[in-house]
Amino acid sequence: MGFWDILLLFAVGCTAGIVNVMAGGGSLLTMPILVMLGLDGPVANGTNRVAILLQNITAVGGFFRRGFSDFKLSLTLTLCALPGTVLGAWLGTKLGGIWFNRVLAAVMIAVLILMVRKNRNDYTKTETVEQVSKKRLIWAHILMLGAGFYGGFIQAGVGFILMAILNRVLKLDLVRVNMHKVFIVGTYTLLALIIFAIQGKVFWITGLLLAVGNITGGWIGTNLSIEKGERIIKIIFNIALVAMAIKLVFFSSS
Repeated sequence: MGFWDILLLFAVGCTAGIVNVMAGGGSLLTMPILVMLGLDGPVANGTNRVAILLQNITAVGGFFRRGFSDFKLSLTLTLCALPGTVLGAWLGTKLGGIWFNRVLAAVMIAVLILMVRKNRNDYTKTETVEQVSKKRLIWAHILMLGAGFYGGFIQAGVGFILMAILNRVLKLDLVRVNMHKVFIVGTYTLLALIIFAIQGKVFWITGLLLAVGNITGGWIGTNLSIEKGERIIKIIFNIALVAMAIKLVFFSSS
């Protein structure tokens, strides 16, 4: 890659890092760029995980330093996601094509409808896991299996699914939603990356170059999330969701 390719990777990675931490869908920016640079679908899918992993490690550290952490809940949710991640990542190394773009667009639209409903009870805040009902905790952990499968399979847009589970089911405020989300994604991405690497679907140098931008964006997104709170997260979330859905429906080639 030349200088301009590296600069492009950094710029797109930085933008994707901000979007990923604060909402989701950043991989829908980075994966087309990786394909444009000559990587086929499964390799782009695997290589993108290098940046995702390092970005979320940075974001977890950022939340922790600012006093936001609940590792017990983050870990139990992650453990429920891992079996799905294994299956999804294995399929991701085998299957290519554009058909899943349509499914992803449908998921985004569905999540958007759930997240923007004008119901004050939709955003009930809880400060600790003890305030969440046992029934909601059980459902959230069950749903993590599907989220883990989707994240392992394609990753792009999984943030929307996790935000729906953490906010709609557990009723956590959006700052804590992002706090848990970056831990969950970072942990299962390590497992998915190992599976893609074993299958020879990772270009490490390209992934590390992209990661520089993702880490920068992840740090910016973490600080914006904490300092600006729910209002800015909701705005970025909704803009990202609509933009990515439109892209998938109207601008994807087969």
